[in-house]
Amino acid sequence: AYLTVSIEPLPPVVVGDAVTLKCNFKTDGKMREIVWYRVTDGGTIKQKIFTFDAMFSTNFSHMENYRKREDLVYQSTVRLPEVRISDNGPYECHVGIYDRATREKVVLASGNVFLNVMAPPTPISVLAADTPAPFSRYQAQNFTLVCVVSGGKPAPLVYFKRDGEPIEATPLPEPPAGAGSWAPRNLLHRDLDDTKVPKSLAAEGEVGGGQSLATADPPRGLAAERDPVTETIPETVVSREFPRWVHVTEPIYYFRHTHAPVSDGTVEARATLTWTLNPQIDNEALFSCEVKHPALSMPMQSEVTLVAPKGPKITMTPTRARVGDTVRILVQGFQNEVFPEPLFTWTRVGSRLLDGSAEHDGKELVLERVPAELNGSMYRCTAQNPLGSTDTHTRLIVFENPNIPRGTEDSNGSLTSHCGFRLVLALTLTVILELT
Repeated sequence: AYLTVSIEPLPPVVVGDAVTLKCNFKTDGKMREIVWYRVTDGGTIKQKIFTFDAMFSTNFSHMENYRKREDLVYQSTVRLPEVRISDNGPYECHVGIYDRATREKVVLASGNVFLNVMAPPTPISVLAADTPAPFSRYQAQNFTLVCVVSGGKPAPLVYFKRDGEPIEATPLPEPPAGAGSWAPRNLLHRDLDDTKVPKSLAAEGEVGGGQSLATADPPRGLAAERDPVTETIPETVVSREFPRWVHVTEPIYYFRHTHAPVSDGTVEARATLTWTLNPQIDNEALFSCEVKHPALSMPMQSEVTLVAPKGPKITMTPTRARVGDTVRILVQGFQNEVFPEPLFTWTRVGSRLLDGSAEHDGKELVLERVPAELNGSMYRCTAQNPLGSTDTHTRLIVFENPNIPRGTEDSNGSLTSHCGFRLVLALTLTVILELT
């Protein structure tokens, strides 16, 4: 007797689809059984998933963990109602017939097919790399957007757009070693606000391999210096708007795309877009990360708008602080949506903070056991990101505490006990008595 087995190739399927595995065979012999296997570990393990016993016309499912989700449509056909990522891989169909000569020996033939299960990406997010992080308001910053796409199989195609237009970027195979070692371009920068404390004006004189950069109509009084000079901003300067960096040409974008496998069979893709930030043109610019994937009917995207902070809103609790209270001053929000996340710096105008430090970082400033001397103190919260900064002030009013007698708190806000006063008085009387 003869026996041939063939299985038609399957197109890629998406997670959740129904798939039919059909085993085509031809024979003139007597059927014994049809068995489907799932092949794992590179072909070393064959897991029996379904059996059709022709002798008794019965079928068996061997996938109890899958709650018998295979259905026998016909003797040689198995249907998977809802495929999963774990179903991805090769399958084999084995057909057995009785040998005509012995009627006991079984002749086998097999065919195989690969089931390619795709999964569309689920979450997509855009964030700023290494933020919040320190930066200089006198030097233009290399800025990086990171797009993270998870849950896809195969790896998706990720790209960036600016204001709806695709960005032409230079491939960057390796991440930048440091801001100072791979400057993508030369810059001219100056502070356009002449009402503030004078700032040093500088222009870097070389680009990369030492090529000179020609400047067209440089600002008046702009000195070409090899190394920019940084000046300290006095505490008395309330407005700390960032200078508007002036670029000679359009920015050059650098793009890097990587992906890493995840234990569930999907991949996590990361795309980075790096360029030299220019607050003059990048403030309020809309950047989007778009993803194309064969399991998606149309691209998916996530958007962010680069925005400098404006007007942080702060609250103080308790609203009526009394001597000895613990006061908390907290940043609640802004007049606008801010991206990337800003840095927060607290200072006390004209003096140091209660703990003796010059400034405090974070959204919240805590003043423990406030003394009466802090009444009328002005506190400044500076919120800043690479696009700009803004200041908000609040005044601390400290009321007398009826539970604390007047003059019983020391300069640190802690209370002085009456027993200490009695002890000094007793010692004084003792000395007087001894002298007399």
